[in-house]
Amino acid sequence: MDPIAFTIFGIEVRWYGVLISLGVIIGTILALREAKRKGVNEDTIIDLLLFAIPVAIIGARLHYVIFSWDSYKNNLLEILNLRGGGLAIHGAIIGGAIVALIFSKVKNISFWKLGDIVAPSLILGQAIGRWGNYANQEAYGGPTDLPWAIVVNGVKVHPTFLYESIWNFLIFIFLMWYTRNKIKKDGEIFLLYIILYSVGRFIIEGLRTDSLMLGPIRVAQLISLMSILIGAFIFYKRRKDTISNN
Repeated sequence: MDPIAFTIFGIEVRWYGVLISLGVIIGTILALREAKRKGVNEDTIIDLLLFAIPVAIIGARLHYVIFSWDSYKNNLLEILNLRGGGLAIHGAIIGGAIVALIFSKVKNISFWKLGDIVAPSLILGQAIGRWGNYANQEAYGGPTDLPWAIVVNGVKVHPTFLYESIWNFLIFIFLMWYTRNKIKKDGEIFLLYIILYSVGRFIIEGLRTDSLMLGPIRVAQLISLMSILIGAFIFYKRRKDTISNN
């Protein structure tokens, strides 16, 4: 697939950026609908996103650069080249969460409620954005003879971007169902997003050949495992407190 979507005024626009932008737009529309349904002023969500989106992009890039430093240390200007790929979703989540924590304190609104509003949008945006990896011929796995393999550099490999995209879409459907039928306390949707995404990412990361590494450890698997454990503990604790209070 040609990574260039189109050219305008001599500037090449890549599918990677187009798909990430599409995910942001659709996610924003969904978040505004969820805010209205939950009784939160839509302007509050817009204000949050105006701060969170840029910081999330910076966080995603910093995360990638830090764990790929050998590729950038001799050409620091390449750090600014976002068009070629190189964004790590865990960095985006961490950056966005920090902004949301500060924002919730300033605006005196529950962080957990904000998290529940934006979580379905986040996972949907991730599902869409993963296709940008396909356009860039990145985020693929090792060799396989499975019928759905894709060919990269003449070799049939696991389309791990596709696995994660499908998994994320399934999480999105589940979260939308859960928020309308099962939620008992603010924060459950956000915590389930963290837990379920991390489960899928931990498994799929094991198939990839381009993982960011910390010594012999795959960084994404380490963060995913920590997220599962911490998220499950907080979910259990908050649900237990709810039952005790009733």
